[in-house]
Amino acid sequence: MAERQATIASASGLHARPAKLFVQAVQEKKIPVTIAVNGGADLNAGSILSLMGLGAGHGTVVTLKAEGEGAEQALDELVALLETDLDAQ
Repeated sequence: MAERQATIASASGLHARPAKLFVQAVQEKKIPVTIAVNGGADLNAGSILSLMGLGAGHGTVVTLKAEGEGAEQALDELVALLETDLDAQ
């Protein structure tokens, strides 16, 4: 299983527009991806409800995990997305 950590760069955290863009990117990967905050449960990263309930604000470090063909590359791309201020786009 591939695993990466990312720091949320968007000013609003993983809420509203950034959450929507991240969920779309996860769903395009076609492999299961989970997301968790430190000490929290692994949640479905492809679910907008899971992301909204995560409570990940600006500067929060999250852990992404994925398994399957292309998992390493998928996580690299998702980390890059999370570490971009999606509110500014």
